[in-house]
Amino acid sequence: MTSQMIRLPGLDDDDERALNHLVEQLDRHQGTNRLLDAYYDAERNMRKMFGGVVPQQYYRLGLALGWSSKGVDALGRRCNLERMVWADGDLDSSGFREVWDGNRVESEVDQAITDTLVHGLSFGVASKGGEGEPGGLLHFYSAVDATGDRNPVTRRLDNLLIARERGEQNRITALSLLLPGRTIAAAIDGGRWKILDESEHKFGVPAAPLVYRPRLRRPMGRSRLTRPVRGLQDAGVRALVRLEGHMDIYAYPEFWMLGADPSIFKNPDGTAMAEWMQRLGRIKGIPDDQDLLKEENPLARADVKKFDAASPAPHLSALNVYAKAFARELSLPDWSVALTDVANPTSAEAYDAGQHELIAEAEGTIRELTPALRRLVPIAMAMQSNMDTVPTQWSSIDAQWRDPRYQSRAAQADAGSKALAAVPELAQTEVGLELLGLTPQQIERFQSERRRARGTATIDALLAAARQGGTGGLAG
Repeated sequence: MTSQMIRLPGLDDDDERALNHLVEQLDRHQGTNRLLDAYYDAERNMRKMFGGVVPQQYYRLGLALGWSSKGVDALGRRCNLERMVWADGDLDSSGFREVWDGNRVESEVDQAITDTLVHGLSFGVASKGGEGEPGGLLHFYSAVDATGDRNPVTRRLDNLLIARERGEQNRITALSLLLPGRTIAAAIDGGRWKILDESEHKFGVPAAPLVYRPRLRRPMGRSRLTRPVRGLQDAGVRALVRLEGHMDIYAYPEFWMLGADPSIFKNPDGTAMAEWMQRLGRIKGIPDDQDLLKEENPLARADVKKFDAASPAPHLSALNVYAKAFARELSLPDWSVALTDVANPTSAEAYDAGQHELIAEAEGTIRELTPALRRLVPIAMAMQSNMDTVPTQWSSIDAQWRDPRYQSRAAQADAGSKALAAVPELAQTEVGLELLGLTPQQIERFQSERRRARGTATIDALLAAARQGGTGGLAG
């Protein structure tokens, strides 16, 4: 497929080359990215098993396995952004609350993490809001719709292309192009490309990639749905198809008869009985053949024998092996996808031990996602506050993630109490409340109620002092 060429009026040669390079780059990865989407959505699970003995119609039954989505979601649900924190100042007084609530950052980041795990990459973009919108906007885009060039020196994006609309033959019809200090929005109008909006700013390219498993030679990450994972997914579905065919063909016992009169397989009107009626009719008795009986023929009395139904155990065993291999590939515990031969954890410690690899994977993923949020959120806050640049002191703003381990409330409280006993000063800080396992909402409510209680106590003390002073004056 020939890549689309786009010419925007007013764009110089260098920027136009960068634009069409990004268009070609986006188109080049479309096939792989959509294949990964199909695996995650269980839309690409039926591949013909060439050389197999299962009839082709079994591959049109719509059988599917949700292993790929399970492998992605099991990790994604352990990477939960709780909030941003700033040790050197107050975030809420700097526009953070408007950015966080107005953009539903917590929910948007969850979705971005899912796409990052599926494609290995997604993009976050900060932009200035318009009328009726938050002053600072945060949006996230899948690798299907966006692409950019990473600068190996600054480790930031040199540019970013967002395909906002597509038309016939999947051609881009509306886009946004982010260049250093410039953001351009363009669309096809009347068959020609037109620039709809162009803005300048001092934030460079206000975008950042969220990557999964980057390497020195692949800094833009890789998908969690690797070739081994996809191969095991396909093998599992083929085993499921074979199992379905087995149940239809070999699940019924095979019978044979000696000496039976063919009339027993006919309807009362003389027509041949359907095969399913023969199988399910449950033959109770067959009369002797009178003609053969007179001849004292041993076949005068029908003799019915059968082959036992074939067991589906080999198919189930194969499916179970594929399931366990799939779990190993994605650092999942066996009980996540395996069907049999799995024992439940005998204790909380045993359960935790079975999750160690997945927890380590989640901790690494969180580490890789944090730099993008540390760059994007301060830019959005600066835009919210109508600043031209991000203040230097905001460089210490960081992301706070929930612990990937699933700890009980009792265990958290116990560990927190021991930490507070060792360092009593923590009890008067927000960190101490976090150690006790309180959620951010609970901490905010506690602090708010404590402030109100202190205010009420202060007012009561002042009123009491005033009353006491008034009483003393009257007595004098």
